[in-house]
Amino acid sequence: MQKILQIEDTDNLIVALKDLKKGESFIIDNKEVVLTTDVKAKHKFTTEAIAVDGVVSLYGTAVGKATKPIAKGEAVTTENLRHYAAPVSLENETPYQWNKPDVTAHKNDHFLGYKREDGRIGTANYWLVFPLVFCQNRNVTKLTDTLNEVLGYSKQNTLKEFALELTNNKIPSTPKIKKPFPHIEGVRCITVTSGCGGTASDSLAMCDILAAYADHPNVVGITVFILGCEKAQREFFQEALDKRNPNFNKPTLYYRQQEWESEESMMQAALKETFNAMKKVPHTTRVNVPLSHLKIGVKCGGSDGFSGISANPAMGLVSDWVVALGGSSALSEFPELCGAEGDIVHRCITVQNKQKFLDLMKTYEKSANFFGTSISDNPSPGNIANGLITDAIKSTGAARKGGRSPVVEVCDYSEPMANQGLSLVCTPGNDVEAVTGLVAAGCNVVIFSTGLGTPTGNPIVPVIKIATNSEISNRLNDMIDFDCGEIIEGKPLPEVSKGLLKRVVETASGSYQVKADRLEQFDFIFWKRSVDL
Repeated sequence: MQKILQIEDTDNLIVALKDLKKGESFIIDNKEVVLTTDVKAKHKFTTEAIAVDGVVSLYGTAVGKATKPIAKGEAVTTENLRHYAAPVSLENETPYQWNKPDVTAHKNDHFLGYKREDGRIGTANYWLVFPLVFCQNRNVTKLTDTLNEVLGYSKQNTLKEFALELTNNKIPSTPKIKKPFPHIEGVRCITVTSGCGGTASDSLAMCDILAAYADHPNVVGITVFILGCEKAQREFFQEALDKRNPNFNKPTLYYRQQEWESEESMMQAALKETFNAMKKVPHTTRVNVPLSHLKIGVKCGGSDGFSGISANPAMGLVSDWVVALGGSSALSEFPELCGAEGDIVHRCITVQNKQKFLDLMKTYEKSANFFGTSISDNPSPGNIANGLITDAIKSTGAARKGGRSPVVEVCDYSEPMANQGLSLVCTPGNDVEAVTGLVAAGCNVVIFSTGLGTPTGNPIVPVIKIATNSEISNRLNDMIDFDCGEIIEGKPLPEVSKGLLKRVVETASGSYQVKADRLEQFDFIFWKRSVDL
């Protein structure tokens, strides 16, 4: 295995692939570079002396400015480097040229999906239960848990069995329940932290997100709980649903608690009526559909210094292949595009999209400034400890998730992504808020890279967790679905990416269950842009 990597010929930062010792020597651009400090794996060192305010580059992009003189061969740290992003201008923009990859080998490939009446394709069949206000969360989870248990969808509770063993209690034998609705894959629920007690804008935004989930092709019907006096009124949700899909016709049940004489009577009615509605769901089966019906979302979380050179580029290549085959991909996390704006703007195919992207970034930054921070304050302590010293270093690696295809659409949070091509979806970097936004945009599979490990999943769409390094893949095997660490070991990127595409197809077809679903990690947090009142 090689010890170092120069990503682009113009870079003056070099990535350490292994722990390096002071005094080690390397030939870079035909010049000798002797390390003046130790350099940990995933971190970077300079190929030349950098003066104060001198610019360092990675991925062919400016990613920081020196806060003190940095010697040739010295590791960059938070003590000698600060975030810097080159200014972006729309003037003298030349058309973006994309060398579309050859996808002839995958032209006739397919996955097994659920074809809906309107032509959209689902990768799962779920009944969805959710509230319009946080004080209905208990009723939502109670109904969902009960239905899953009596309908045979619940998983074995090994932790409960362990607890019974600890207390010397007998583990009860439970007969295997025959699923009465095998064409439905489970009952999933969403709980919320909004709907009242905040601004009207947040409640309306939540209604937009919930409408997107209700309308998602992975959902076959919905049960909605309401208190009655909340800000997120039923009519606001209905307006959002009508706007999302004027032809929405899925079975929909509403329960407003303040209209019932008791919670028990409401819950019994909800249980009986949801059960009867599930009976009437058509017995759809999976059918062969071309890969042009894939709508993937790309996300990274718990990132490390290998993210931008292994898992993210592998994801980016899969994204390009899907787009080249006529499918669509969505790149999110706008704080993790801070420093990569120039490349992103260049790839937008319309002036309107270029301007919308920059406007969303400016609005986001203005909001962050109001709270005394910046969107460049994105890297976490774990990111920094693992080589992502500035937000621009993190962002230029994170942007590689989106491959190199042109940007055909720029979407705000909850807006639908394009049916073909690469879309930008404005979300925070926060793992759950970002995945929540990608699913609302319409993704039917999410690919999520991690270098440190994260269990993040979603209630209605499978989230494929891919590791940037083999060590984390092996150690957190119960979370990780695919290992991209072989790229660091020297395996060619296209070869690993083919394996990743295969895993995407298996997941979309239902023949592979992602680890997040096995762990019942069904996360939902929507992005509140306002304040609690």
